[in-house]
Amino acid sequence: MDRNRESGKMKKKYEMDMCSGSVLQKMLLFALPLMCSGVLQLLFNAADIIVVGRYAGDNSLAAVGANTALINLFTNLFIGLSVGANVIAAREFGAKKEAELQKTVHTSMLLGLYSGILLAVLGICLTGRILVLMQTPGEILALASLYLKIFFLGMPASMVYNFGSALLRSVGDTRRPLYYLLAAGVINVILNLIFVIPLRMDVAGVALATIISQYISAILVIRCLMQEKSAIQLKMSALRFDLKKFSAILQIGLPAGFQGIVFSLSNVVIQSSVNLFGEIVVAGNSAASNLEGFVYIAMNSFYQAALSFTSQNYGAGKKERIRRILFCAEGCAIVTGLSLGWLSYLFGESLLKIYSSNMQVIEAGMVRMAIIMTTYALCGMMDVMVGMLRGLGYSFMPMVVSLIGACGLRLVWIATVFRMPSFHTVSTVYLSYPITWIITFLIHVICYCIVGRKAIARISS
Repeated sequence: MDRNRESGKMKKKYEMDMCSGSVLQKMLLFALPLMCSGVLQLLFNAADIIVVGRYAGDNSLAAVGANTALINLFTNLFIGLSVGANVIAAREFGAKKEAELQKTVHTSMLLGLYSGILLAVLGICLTGRILVLMQTPGEILALASLYLKIFFLGMPASMVYNFGSALLRSVGDTRRPLYYLLAAGVINVILNLIFVIPLRMDVAGVALATIISQYISAILVIRCLMQEKSAIQLKMSALRFDLKKFSAILQIGLPAGFQGIVFSLSNVVIQSSVNLFGEIVVAGNSAASNLEGFVYIAMNSFYQAALSFTSQNYGAGKKERIRRILFCAEGCAIVTGLSLGWLSYLFGESLLKIYSSNMQVIEAGMVRMAIIMTTYALCGMMDVMVGMLRGLGYSFMPMVVSLIGACGLRLVWIATVFRMPSFHTVSTVYLSYPITWIITFLIHVICYCIVGRKAIARISS
């Protein structure tokens, strides 16, 4: 009996009651593992590139790198759906609606599995044609196609892991997904070295190592949920679709996923504008963008925190804490963005030398960092407002605002201001980011002030 009670306490320690206690303290405890997870993911991705680049050759490196935009385009929609699962599960956990939470858990995991299977089929069947449409160079087309076909075989595992992690985040558990990612990532790096160096499997080896690690992380998440003693326990015998939960997840998740797709497409247009300035500028832009990824991940953890904390407290009817969540999340995102952004800029030359020893490339990278890194906190502020709105159940509104503000205005800027001879510089392209961040943030604030009152009124009634 005592042993069972002790085991129950061990299980509970991973959960977090976001509806009581210090908001700031709990938010930091929630966000730190998320930051570490994101940084680890970036490091493991970099390890993939380094291994294939050094031991398989330039064509293999190009074949792997050329697929990033396409992979993001395919996966953003379904990863957005996991946001819907997070919001609904957190709301029901906060409201202590255990029966409803059980339905959400099983619907979410089935949705993750089926969306992964659909992605795998679409990826395997369509990537060859899409790579041709993307004008992938002929010398790397076969390698790129082989890499993608193997990579997409791992989509069921990737989606299951994402949905499982979203459910764990909904109850405040960000530590175990970090542990599983760490274990899978280490295995991925080891298998990369084995498959590419002694076995000479080239891009097939990198892709195979990736999907093996994805299935390991998915198995670990499934095992974790099956061993849970709380309402997020996964029971294979209870796996079935609940149409009401499915509809609720889609209502929040689809706009988030669609937003990710359009962002990917708009970034292609931005990249094409940068490409006009030659390979040196493109290389510097790529190196600086990689460094930005680390700062973005750190700020994005507070978007995730705002999403989960708001959802739990909304479900629990704790309207007085929602304003505190907003201020804490915004404050943390601002401090993180300013400190990491400016530190990255101040040490920019040293950091860029990791990617290239060419001083022209480094100088080109510093042009981007001077504009983006020093204002990156604006992006974090914008994302936190999106998290707050989605946590309150409004997903379509922030999608529309983000698409018009952060995407639409950016494209208008490129089509107008950038076309003027006196402003036809790469700095003008980069300036489109902070300008659209601040405009989009302010519109989100206005939307929050309007719909926040309605949300509070619903809590009171």
